[in-house]
Amino acid sequence: MRHRRQAGDALRRWAEQGRPSAVVRVLERYGFGTVATGQLLVGTADGDRAGAVFEGTMDTVALPLLTSAVSTPGTAKGHVTEPDAVAAGLACSGGAQLLGHPLPGQAAAALGAALVEGNSCALASTVDGLAVLVAAGPGLTDVVGTLGGTDVDEVVLARLRELARIGATATEQGDVGKTPVVLDVWVPVTTMLIVGRGAIRAALAAQCTLLGWVVRTETELEPAVVAAKEFTAADVLVLLDHGPAFDAVLVELLRSGRGFCGALGSRHTQEVRYRRLRAAGITDEELARLHGPVGLDVGAVTPAETAVSVVGEVLAVRRGRSGGPLAGAAGRIGG
Repeated sequence: MRHRRQAGDALRRWAEQGRPSAVVRVLERYGFGTVATGQLLVGTADGDRAGAVFEGTMDTVALPLLTSAVSTPGTAKGHVTEPDAVAAGLACSGGAQLLGHPLPGQAAAALGAALVEGNSCALASTVDGLAVLVAAGPGLTDVVGTLGGTDVDEVVLARLRELARIGATATEQGDVGKTPVVLDVWVPVTTMLIVGRGAIRAALAAQCTLLGWVVRTETELEPAVVAAKEFTAADVLVLLDHGPAFDAVLVELLRSGRGFCGALGSRHTQEVRYRRLRAAGITDEELARLHGPVGLDVGAVTPAETAVSVVGEVLAVRRGRSGGPLAGAAGRIGG
């Protein structure tokens, strides 16, 4: 988050000064274990720079690429040894292919402003870096640039908006027709709204702190409903209170379609709650968005274990993962 805001501030400043800028992004990576997506290094031709990729461990290839990319797109490959990776705070060694490309002034200004202000935004480009599109604002509706045609732009924007609705920063590469593209989406920091009292509330707050999420707790109905009305796609509700009055919080979120909606309680409590929600006019399609009882089936007993279970389901749902053991799954570990 710190690197991202620094990059955004620099991009906005350079755009205001009329200084050409470039970005370096991650095209492909292997190794490194769990690492943040949406990494961004930005700079100018005279050597000013901000942001980072892989905590600066690939600067020997990233910085020359950044300087040349102000005028000419290009790619570079790099590898980080185990000692260097661990010293920088990464889990393990790894390598990556980086893409560097120019960022036109209007696109730089739009992306920079969104990153600084913590708003949802996206950067899409062709894999060769010759065409760039930036989307920002609510629903990513403010668009600057093009990837070469309306047909390509519409498909890319639809995918960017879909990724933004998931509520997690993401990097993705794929083909739109015959056009290979790379997409980066950045979303606001998650706020977890915890409604109710009890030991689990403190445990959930501790988990949020570890994840860098914001915690908001409410125990009264009216402020809880107000908080739900302010939800974004990145936010999470965990309802601890079983009282029927608090169904109003669920109704607000289930109808809006925003964020992750979870509720604790026994299976009997959930059955009763589901009946009340149907009686309140919630459709089966809307009800399918309610995760209750919320959490992964890890046999959680203590409040701390329950909090891990709850956060685990939030992450699994966002990333489209099963929540099962890694050893039984295929594909990349993390992200």
